[in-house]
Amino acid sequence: MSDLTSTRRFKRVVVKLSGEALQGSAPHGLDAVTIARIAADLATAAAAGHEIAVVVGGGNFFRGIKGAETGIERARADSIGMLATVMNGLALEQAVEGQGRQARCLSAVSMPSICESFSRRAALHHLAKGRVVIAAGGTGNPFFTTDTGAVLRAAELSADAVLKATQVDGVYTADPKRDPTAERYDRLTHDEAIAKNLAVMDTAAFALARENKIPILVFSIAEAGAIDGALSGRARATLVAP
Repeated sequence: MSDLTSTRRFKRVVVKLSGEALQGSAPHGLDAVTIARIAADLATAAAAGHEIAVVVGGGNFFRGIKGAETGIERARADSIGMLATVMNGLALEQAVEGQGRQARCLSAVSMPSICESFSRRAALHHLAKGRVVIAAGGTGNPFFTTDTGAVLRAAELSADAVLKATQVDGVYTADPKRDPTAERYDRLTHDEAIAKNLAVMDTAAFALARENKIPILVFSIAEAGAIDGALSGRARATLVAP
């Protein structure tokens, strides 16, 4: 059995979506068709028996590190970015429910009039009920990326893997859109990903995954059925694992 075929064993997973994945071909914001496609994919994976949590970024609205470059204090800029992830989480929650699957947006930044606050207990309860859990607000703290937030949530929820959705079908030696000579990896260890400084996730995320022995499956979200394909072993992907 190949590594990717063995991803069928992943029962509970955290899917990491960038904010940019939700904007489709638009320069910023949300694209309704793209969100509906991703929501349908999440609903299909949940219907197949997987327990699905999602950590979503906010780069389609605001990126904290970019805001800091314009003169906004970094901690404040990151706080703005956290709010952007909540906007995406709410949109994704509605889109998943529009596919006939219950979903709950839980925010690490408390805003009870808008959505539930994130807690491990609440998230596990919703997962057990078959609901798609959308963990917004990053970690709730500045200076941490949503990649690190995804691995943190995976560790908290005892997830079997993190599914890192990107615009390319795995991890490459360089950006294949810029470097046609870039070579693709089928499998890496966490140590190799850190040592090679591969930019698909930040070092803190890889290190946390290594410490907790959490596999990371990197795949392309560009096509319909990508998440279900990654979970079933049909999609091209790179497995980062101990």
